[in-house]
Amino acid sequence: MRTAFGSLTTATMGLLLACSGGDGDATDGSTGDPPGATHDATTDEPTSATTDATTDTPTGTATDPSASTVTITDPATDSSGTGDPTGDPGPLVEPGDPGPADVTFTIRADSDRRPIRKHIYGSNQPGDLAGLGLVRQGGNRMTAYNWENNASNAGSDYMHQNDDFLESTLKVDGSIPGEVVRAPARQALDAGADVLVTVPICGYVAADKDGGGDVSQTPNYLQTRFHPTIAAKGAAFADPPDPSDGKVYQDEFVAWLKGRLPDAFAGEQARILFSMDNEPDLWASTHPRIHPDHVGYAELAQKNRDFARAVKAVAPNAIVTGLVSYGFAGYQNLQDAPDAAGNAIDYYLAQMKQADDEAGLRLVDVLDLHWYTEVHAAGQRITGEDTSPDSVAARVQAPRSLWDPSFHEDSWIANDALQGPIQLIPWLRAKIAANYPGTAIGFTEYNYGGGGHISGGIAQADVLGIFGREGVAVGAYWSLGGASSYIDAAFRVFVDFDGHGGRFGDTSIQAVTSDVEKTSVYASVDAAAPGRTVLVAINKTGGPLTAAVTLAAYADYADVEVWQLGEGGPALASVPGPALADTNAFLLAMPAYSVSVVVPKE
Repeated sequence: MRTAFGSLTTATMGLLLACSGGDGDATDGSTGDPPGATHDATTDEPTSATTDATTDTPTGTATDPSASTVTITDPATDSSGTGDPTGDPGPLVEPGDPGPADVTFTIRADSDRRPIRKHIYGSNQPGDLAGLGLVRQGGNRMTAYNWENNASNAGSDYMHQNDDFLESTLKVDGSIPGEVVRAPARQALDAGADVLVTVPICGYVAADKDGGGDVSQTPNYLQTRFHPTIAAKGAAFADPPDPSDGKVYQDEFVAWLKGRLPDAFAGEQARILFSMDNEPDLWASTHPRIHPDHVGYAELAQKNRDFARAVKAVAPNAIVTGLVSYGFAGYQNLQDAPDAAGNAIDYYLAQMKQADDEAGLRLVDVLDLHWYTEVHAAGQRITGEDTSPDSVAARVQAPRSLWDPSFHEDSWIANDALQGPIQLIPWLRAKIAANYPGTAIGFTEYNYGGGGHISGGIAQADVLGIFGREGVAVGAYWSLGGASSYIDAAFRVFVDFDGHGGRFGDTSIQAVTSDVEKTSVYASVDAAAPGRTVLVAINKTGGPLTAAVTLAAYADYADVEVWQLGEGGPALASVPGPALADTNAFLLAMPAYSVSVVVPKE
């Protein structure tokens, strides 16, 4: 199978299995529970399992982190990230009249310009994709990953067992420290994708690969089967690390990785990103052997503060993503945190702002969240594979909850928690503005279901378009199993629509549809080539539609090329483009349930 890495090698397959922990991270795609529900796990672990192991000695730094830091901000609020052309784009050509149609698409290259981050085109399980921007190595198994010996424990995903799953799946030499991360990261980097690496901050990592089932069968297992994960060593790094010291230092890991992949840390922004663990609001249920109690607000903020600072001390140009909440109930109160006081995201952001002020540099660059739609139709979550008419209709509308103030989805989040539209990205942006200005937004797990059906392809294409238009910084699709052919096709819409590297542009521009329920439209140009316009147009209905398209552009177009994805299969087909009816104006025919890539040509 062909992937963003070329052929689907064992290393690549191992990477995606590492993400899923060998069993699954969120097998039901949960983004949270309605009020009163719980994720508690009954355990008999000692209370010492929650001992904070974030620091060993006073924080030591390998370099002065304030000397060179990466800057990544939300393009919606960053006045420097305007997406303006790099040179004089020439005169703007105003469009003529395309004639009557079912809907209108109004495109303007001089309005709503915003850079599109390559990291939104990311995946946790890369499939048949070309041009991938990001690969995430995350999931439950990485919470207890020990980089010194490549041991891990997937928690409740797989028997709470310490084992060699990662190295055996990757078929790498597990005796080499960090090889489980280095090998697939090297492959992704060579293919042009950046890599999001998980930093374990929960408290403990697996000390051995002995298998044998649940570690709780071992007396004093926490002391004998695990090692504390420590943010900063406070002493000279060892290479190779000392496996006999009983501690695993994460700043030493970053330094080791930087030494093995020096090209990935060169330049203004490192190509290795670091995530502050995975779904801490569920540690009590996914990893009760090392964290049986619900994580608290103060505890999680302190862990993020310590580990992010340790990462930045070694790799100041690396992007750090933080919080990594599993879903909406986590956003609200970290799934019933014992010290919950107000909204969890508000608290987290305010604490990170305070940490920045004290450290004299930005520690967390991206607010990292997971989002699995809670919409139900036909008696089930639409994150599954059901393609009944009700599920299809709900699935193609569901992405509107990311932004649309007029859309009220049928879910417990909208109906009960908010009692109105979700507007997730604007909601988050307001929290950031109030508590931690300049922080970018990321969704490192998400899924809308229907991966083998055009409805799943439409939802995925819609999400990618929204991410680009709304200035999301990081995105990584998470497969919940089942078919993914239309998900792969939706990625190709943006990163390889013609099979020869044809991509959506690097700058989002204004694109407005007259009917957001029936259609979506996204438009882009290239900052270095402002006359190159690429549109993505989506028909979310079961019947054909004609769109009257007008383009105010930095070019006078003579022709239009079109590629379409539809119900007939997951391949993008080149189809005859429309004739221009007037200057930069034409009628676009969109088949039922389809995604069209439209490229005007001079």
